Amino acid sequence: MAGTIYALRRRVLTPDVKETLVSTRGFHVKNPESRTILETVGSSFLTGLSSAAGARRVTDVDTDLAPLPTRFQGFAYEGAAMGFALVDALTPGTPRRSAEFLAGTGDRHVYMAYVGIGWALARLPKLLWRRALAAATDPLLRWLVHDGYGFHQAYFRTAEYVHGQRAVTDFPWPPEGPTAYAARAIDQGIGRATWFVAGCDPTVAADLIDRFPAARHEDLYSGAGLAATYAGGCTADELRVFLARAGEHAPFVAQASAFAAQARIRAGLLVPHTELATQVFCRASAADAGRVTDELIPAGPDASGRPAYEVWRRAVAARFRAAARVQP
Repeated sequence: MAGTIYALRRRVLTPDVKETLVSTRGFHVKNPESRTILETVGSSFLTGLSSAAGARRVTDVDTDLAPLPTRFQGFAYEGAAMGFALVDALTPGTPRRSAEFLAGTGDRHVYMAYVGIGWALARLPKLLWRRALAAATDPLLRWLVHDGYGFHQAYFRTAEYVHGQRAVTDFPWPPEGPTAYAARAIDQGIGRATWFVAGCDPTVAADLIDRFPAARHEDLYSGAGLAATYAGGCTADELRVFLARAGEHAPFVAQASAFAAQARIRAGLLVPHTELATQVFCRASAADAGRVTDELIPAGPDASGRPAYEVWRRAVAARFRAAARVQP
């Protein structure tokens, strides 16, 4: 009977893999290679979600995901985090699976895990958000939940959130705010998804971002820079094109690239395309760029009340300002 319940939960909570096809989503196709990359990212995410949704034990996901290529394991663990958050939200009793996951293998993938929790919120009614968010207690990283929510909305509701430039201005978590920063963190996720919508084409991605109101460009370019570094899909020359198009926001492309590098390094998933991206965006190795992010973790919000996460982003962007060839 228990086995039937786990199998049913897996089936109900896991979308059809067809939903991740570029043709289904209507995303730009740059070339067959980039299309394959993006579709494998999607299928890997669903592999992780399916594993977590049907897992008897939290540690079962490690066995399930071990055969995946290094390049795509991080996306699978992001999906697993979404799966555990959904199970916590929908299962009676005290939410525990996400916390157990983050205390174990999920700790290596903590950045992706918080993003995955944001995906879960996008699929749940708000009355279940508190249960899904039970393990998202890190005051620094919790803004990655918003990033995940924004990515989901832009990925699945592209006409509205990317082509229509819809902004989220009333996100109700964290309850103490600041609400204005929640909207900005969501934009970072929308920017990350825009890299996918653009099919890893830097010119198409920049064109899409530039159609948004100028006040949103910094966060959108940052999100796209993170995706370009973590997911890849383009050459060094194409990365240079994107950095140039970012203009005054180039330091935040470098900041996001460093964040992506450190996420891969912490998880033991460093790959050549991430190394290439940090060399272009940060003029540094992935290891050196990632090290900067660890060195600049702030103690908390600044005197103006700016969240610690934004203090962190700005410190990293400032460190790479010269490398990104932008004048102060």
